[in-house]
Amino acid sequence: MTQPIIRVAIAGYGNLGSGAQAAINQNPDMTLVGIFSRRDPASVTLIDNSVPVYAMDDIAQYKDEIDVLILCGGSKSDLPEQGPKLAALFNIVDSFDTHAKIPEYFESLDAPAKQAGKIALLSVGWDPGLFSINRLYGEAILPVGETYTFWGKGLSQGHSDAVRRVVGVKSGVQYTLPLESAMAKVRSGERPILSTREKHTRECYVVLEAGADEDTVRTAIVNMPDYFADYDTTVHFIDQQTFERDHSKMPHGGFVMRSGSSGTQTDTNHQALEFSLKLESNPQFTASVLVAYARAAYKMNKAGETGAKTVFDVAPGLLSPKTPAQLRKELL
Repeated sequence: MTQPIIRVAIAGYGNLGSGAQAAINQNPDMTLVGIFSRRDPASVTLIDNSVPVYAMDDIAQYKDEIDVLILCGGSKSDLPEQGPKLAALFNIVDSFDTHAKIPEYFESLDAPAKQAGKIALLSVGWDPGLFSINRLYGEAILPVGETYTFWGKGLSQGHSDAVRRVVGVKSGVQYTLPLESAMAKVRSGERPILSTREKHTRECYVVLEAGADEDTVRTAIVNMPDYFADYDTTVHFIDQQTFERDHSKMPHGGFVMRSGSSGTQTDTNHQALEFSLKLESNPQFTASVLVAYARAAYKMNKAGETGAKTVFDVAPGLLSPKTPAQLRKELL
């Protein structure tokens, strides 16, 4: 029996949206039926211009032509506004990543999705997302232990924006780096209590505006509350050409570690779980995760499930285009 082609659309076309388009092109069981943008559709340049671009305001007109809508807006203001409205029309998948606000965002999607008979799959990506699953695995399998999450080496968009807001900065990026000494302690079986400063360092690369003073800019960055003051931060000053050559990509990654023990008080063994990612393009990888979960959302809804869901609610087999029989034969 031939599997149906899943009709997917994308809402929002920045780095994440273009990554989603590229990922859909790699999945033969999916077809991209349209891009929806708040910009003038004629002004949106796609990586593949064979796909139509529509105005976001017209999206309701297409509710019967889309199986799953991937939301590629930002977590700060786009998704909290768009998510509940679009969950009332479509099966949706998004990468909402404001961890502290996930419970309330879940509630805002659940009612409209249930009422519409749709699935709203939120906070899909690598953290939250794949890292969340591995934290769960670690706690469930090794209940006596501690979980550690390290991020990097990776470019932080929010912290890079903060660097660029400093007076005298023309261009700037910030990378988060995990401390190797802290990870070594966890891997050795220790369960250290680590402060913020003991887990990560921050490294900034800055191009100065003409006439700006290095010491003044460095001091403003390293003492910035909520961003850099709690970390050991190094600021490197470079020229624009070097900046564009070496810092135009968006790498990221990190580690989830569970250090625990099994057995009895007289026969105890150290056990460890570790999951890591090394990403050359954070948005493209996140988009690839979204596309796999779009397939799962489609399958879940076809099976009669509705309402808000997270990665904890999705069986791994639903992510794959392969049949359960194929998965048992090839991967189990």
